[in-house]
Amino acid sequence: MVAAKTAPTNLKHEFPPFDLTRLLKTVFNPAIGEKVCVLIDLDDIKDVIDFKFLKNKDQPVQEKAHRIFYQGIRSGLMKELNLGACDFFAYKTTGGSNLELSDEAMSPDGKLHSFEKEIYLFYDIILCISTFSATAPLTAAAKRFGFRGGTLHGVNDTILNSGLAVDYNEVSKETELLRKGMTGADSVDIDFVMENQKCHLHIDLGGQEAQKSHGICRVGPDIANLPAGEVYFVPKNAKGTFPIKFEDGTLAILHVEDGRIHKAVLVEGDKKVVKDFQRKLDIDPASGILGELGFGTQVLPYSGSDIQDEKIFGTFHLATGRNDHLGGNVVLKNFHDCKNATHDDILFSSTKTPEITLKQLRLNIHGKSEVLIENYEPCEYLLNLIHKTR
Repeated sequence: MVAAKTAPTNLKHEFPPFDLTRLLKTVFNPAIGEKVCVLIDLDDIKDVIDFKFLKNKDQPVQEKAHRIFYQGIRSGLMKELNLGACDFFAYKTTGGSNLELSDEAMSPDGKLHSFEKEIYLFYDIILCISTFSATAPLTAAAKRFGFRGGTLHGVNDTILNSGLAVDYNEVSKETELLRKGMTGADSVDIDFVMENQKCHLHIDLGGQEAQKSHGICRVGPDIANLPAGEVYFVPKNAKGTFPIKFEDGTLAILHVEDGRIHKAVLVEGDKKVVKDFQRKLDIDPASGILGELGFGTQVLPYSGSDIQDEKIFGTFHLATGRNDHLGGNVVLKNFHDCKNATHDDILFSSTKTPEITLKQLRLNIHGKSEVLIENYEPCEYLLNLIHKTR
């Protein structure tokens, strides 16, 4: 096994203590009387009754949702921020990233509530702190019902004390500088090496306007994915090969044509993992579409949770499947089975994928080829952009 590398060393950052008041004011700037609710996911939503789930030590994300956010707001911030309500609900775990939520949610008194008929219509700010990301379905719902909110799946102590402790005014400024320096790109070329096998992936961006996730969500409808700090594109097309490390450590090479993964070839690990992945590609081709290319913009410590680690400066990620929440055209109706309508991030970083060497990532922009990242270190082009604020 290849030893994990350290985080990028050319930039350092210190973090203030986590402050929920600062986070809510900076990100959402709640107006007087606005109503907030906290959502969690549970395998059995009845475990929310009388907060029974708190007895389960295997649900640290849900415990933090209750203690840090729900109790934190109700114990003092309700009055300080002049909020009109702060309530708590659980919905059934979806089992996958960005899958649709059921319409039912349960409150701690055991009452069932409809998302569409009650929750989305009643609350101004919805905080979803869950096991699996709900950014896509909540973004679609926000556009229909006009609320705003934040998705914070996989929150842990490292994230609370770094990615959620930062000043999002500054994050927004730095992310915008990077976005401006990357917008209008024609394409990206990425060279990898894994187990002595070379891979090259070419992604067509078509000169599109780069987008950003910057943590400011003061006007609805909008959903902030927190921690934020990302510049991203919706690929127009792609071809070539790239390596993947599955959750169990299995390594494979993915073959891309016409913007979609067509074939997965085992390199090392469990044959069944690759076989199951190939079966999903064959049954539901939309699940293999490359729907996002994202670049981290923040100087953060590695947390072990992709929600933060994909926002680290020097990392990048690809995502397959659904991308309507990013302005793409891969929507639910493109999938034969709604259970396959996920948006799955594939993160490349020195700690998540030390078995995969990132030789170079180049942005082809304005007639030039600019090196953005080498060996998971941000290069001069990116450093010059972000140093404008330092």
